[in-house]
Amino acid sequence: MTEPAAERPAGPGPGTIWGIARRHRLLLGSGVLLGVVGVASTLAQPVIVSDLIEAAGAGEAVAFLIVLLGALLLADAALSATQGYLIGRAGENIVRDSRTFLTGRVLRADLAAYQARRQGDVHTRLVSDTSLVKIALSQSLAQIIVNGLVVIGCVVMMAWIDIWLLLIALGCIGVASAVSLWLARRLRVAAVRNREDTGDFGADLHRVLGALTTVKAARAEDREQHRIGLLTERARDSGIRVTAYASVLTPTMNVGLQASLAAVVGAGMARAATGSLGLADFTAFVMYLFYLVSPLVLVFMSIGAYQQGRAAMARVDELVHLPQEDGPATAPEPAAGPDPLTGTAPPAVEFRAVRFGYGEDGRDVLDGVSFAVPPRGLTALVGPSGAGKTTAFQLIERFYRPRGGAVLVDGRDIATLPLSAVRGRVGYVQQDSAAMRGTLRENITYAAPDATEAELWDAVEMAGLGQVVADLPEGLDTVLGDGGTGLSGGQRQRVCIARALLQRPAVMLLDEATSHLDSDTEAALREVLARVAERCAVIAIAHRISTVVDAGHIVVLEDGRVRDRGTHPELMARDALYRRLATTQLVADTAPAAGRQDPAGRVQ
Repeated sequence: MTEPAAERPAGPGPGTIWGIARRHRLLLGSGVLLGVVGVASTLAQPVIVSDLIEAAGAGEAVAFLIVLLGALLLADAALSATQGYLIGRAGENIVRDSRTFLTGRVLRADLAAYQARRQGDVHTRLVSDTSLVKIALSQSLAQIIVNGLVVIGCVVMMAWIDIWLLLIALGCIGVASAVSLWLARRLRVAAVRNREDTGDFGADLHRVLGALTTVKAARAEDREQHRIGLLTERARDSGIRVTAYASVLTPTMNVGLQASLAAVVGAGMARAATGSLGLADFTAFVMYLFYLVSPLVLVFMSIGAYQQGRAAMARVDELVHLPQEDGPATAPEPAAGPDPLTGTAPPAVEFRAVRFGYGEDGRDVLDGVSFAVPPRGLTALVGPSGAGKTTAFQLIERFYRPRGGAVLVDGRDIATLPLSAVRGRVGYVQQDSAAMRGTLRENITYAAPDATEAELWDAVEMAGLGQVVADLPEGLDTVLGDGGTGLSGGQRQRVCIARALLQRPAVMLLDEATSHLDSDTEAALREVLARVAERCAVIAIAHRISTVVDAGHIVVLEDGRVRDRGTHPELMARDALYRRLATTQLVADTAPAAGRQDPAGRVQ
């Protein structure tokens, strides 16, 4: 009925959820077709009953008519059940494909565009709004089509039997239908508001739960409960409005139908008494009117559900159109290769007059930054808070694009390379250790899932995790909680370092990666980084004096510009800012047991 998930195209086509729904048009069409056949079976039943009454009145055989009526009833039930299954299956397929596709859009979204949204609201759209899309695109539309055909068929048959009784019935139903359509439009407006309020609640709840320890430490439980309570109250109020419109919709139609039934029965009995309308025709007309009741109510209920689904579809389509990280602007440049005169390799990373600021109108965080990182060794970025050190790392990973200038890796402008090529050559250890729920093995192999056991253990030992793994109850298969719960802060950082090492990058970025390590562990890790720096470029944002003392090259940033470059002794001798940083911020480091280092790197 539908192509396997693994073989479906990656995108939905024209660009909306409708494109995803069209993939399952065979299932949907089959369900609707069975519904149409069921409509024919339903419409034939009053005709058979009418013939049965006339045959019984004339003393003719009725066995065949009774068997035929029973067969139609059974066929109607079977067709209805099969139709419901096919439509339901199509709906579940639409939800699956929508969630899969939207998850891909979110994962590949431009980082700035994604961070501008509230994560809780994105979660609500992916989970609950997609469920409403299923109702709108499968069940509601199918109900509108099939039951609409039943209504049309009943009206046609009623007109064929007696046009005057039909006009009486439609007079009452028409008023009720007009009111119901107005209610359906109001229902959609209320549903849009309710989905937005629910998204606000989800976003704020996500914010609080993501910082639960901070909330507790600040004794803010009551304030946050009150704040979230106000959002739940707002969602409740808009939900009540939705419920009110939805609850009035069906009774409105029922009143119109009951009034039409009473009028038809009164007028029909009067005409039957005078002989102008036969009893069999009157019975068939009343049956069609009864058959009209439920489908007409379902049509308006489905219209109401579809209106709610449209509100959800509009929210989901906003995720469809999330700006995506762009691919290569041109064909990849060839590797620069060694200089033909000197035989030296190109810099591992090079910034050429790079300008960058967050947001279209934001001030420049980096303003004309230029520096080069050699293909081997440790390079340290030093500067006061806000100097642009982490921003430089994010540009190397191409999380953002510079406003001007170029960032090169291995002599190639990363703007011309596929993202996978850039990030495959750059390992990134963040300041906030990004360990995730799952086993320790899954966390370490996250960037290199095909790594061998030997490669895995090599990375574990290089990151100083060997004893940690040995002490865990299940070793590498120990399950960690959200955020790496079960490990200390320093252990989580070493997990992230092992993950980056396993990737075997050409460039490793360390964003204050040793900030939570004790002195002994940091000393061991420095030895690891020294070995790593022999085979690739290591760029570290300096947090401790030991980092800059060990660095072969130091770049000093201030106010988004390169202030100076050199080695530790050179900068201590000539740069006042670096000397101040080294004697205040960077010196705040506990040296190994042998003693404490002075700003020049000597052990006191």
